Amino acid sequence: MPFLLRRTKDEVLSDLPEKIIQDRHCNLSHLQLKLYDKFSSSNVKEEISTIVKADESEPSTSQPKATRHVFQALQYLLKLCSHPLLVIGESPPDYIVEHLKEIGMGTGDELHELHHSPKLVALQEILQECGIGSEISSPDASAAVGQHRVLIFAQHKAFLDIIEKDLFQSHMRSVTYLRLDGSVQTDKRFEIVKTFNSDPTIDVLLLTTHVGGLGLNLTSADTLVFMEHDWNPMKDLQAMDRAHRLGQRKVVNVHRLIMRGTLEEKVMSLQRFKVSVANAVINSENASLKTMNTDQLLDLFTSTPASRKASVLPSSSSATEEESNKGKPGRKGLKSILSGLDELWDQSQYADEYDMNQFLAKLNG
Repeated sequence: MPFLLRRTKDEVLSDLPEKIIQDRHCNLSHLQLKLYDKFSSSNVKEEISTIVKADESEPSTSQPKATRHVFQALQYLLKLCSHPLLVIGESPPDYIVEHLKEIGMGTGDELHELHHSPKLVALQEILQECGIGSEISSPDASAAVGQHRVLIFAQHKAFLDIIEKDLFQSHMRSVTYLRLDGSVQTDKRFEIVKTFNSDPTIDVLLLTTHVGGLGLNLTSADTLVFMEHDWNPMKDLQAMDRAHRLGQRKVVNVHRLIMRGTLEEKVMSLQRFKVSVANAVINSENASLKTMNTDQLLDLFTSTPASRKASVLPSSSSATEEESNKGKPGRKGLKSILSGLDELWDQSQYADEYDMNQFLAKLNG
């Protein structure tokens, strides 16, 4: 294995508070389950299989046709796991309207009810556990308010719109929040972060993982909720480090909301696999000479056969090399320096030449 050095916060920052990751599994709502089963029982799988086989039979130089179709299908399922409105939309196509009628659903405000998205219900419970959005009716409840501040991460900006409209504005109006996503102008993003960190009365910061997952210091928050998850585990881990970093004084609690029995569970399984592979390749054992056996270590000091052959070449080769180095900057100067190394003085010559007593005697004489 090569020498790889990686210093983690656990090794360097011994006084950093603990980070606790909790997975909360939710069951699909009735509407989500119907739409999920409808999609799974459709001919999408057969279409994808047919296109993939056709791509395999074609030359590799051509652009695969199945790539876009496959990722569209995966994206559909992941959006459906978050909220039905992400796939239905405010103006759903006719086939969606017909299917909603078959299961006794309309396309109006009924789709904005919380029970259609168990993730929103779970988010509401987490916020209330943190003392956010709950009615202050007792001394215990008033004491809990302000103790925790929350970062809510999502992959899609449209999901943040739903959280803001269907949860905060409809059911938790006392929640104070800011928002940071791609719709915010670049020159205003730092002000939002600065305001959130300096104002403890702001309970929640809504972020997309793409915009708020890197380069920000959000240590004023101690609770993170991941509504959606990335295929790349490092993006989610980097987002967690916005709060779990130098300057954090509280234990950081991370809640990951996962829909049970869906594609999201497979995404999280892939995340765990990728992280385990990275930890196996880059670990403390590869940062030491102990990973090399004696033969490998001694081989570093052994010249290769090619270097031995080069030493017995005729002297004309040096002239050829000098000719080849003409016009190349730095090569001639380097060669002259190396050739003059044998003419360097020893220690006694330096002592005689730069003797202070002799220097003063010459001045007086």
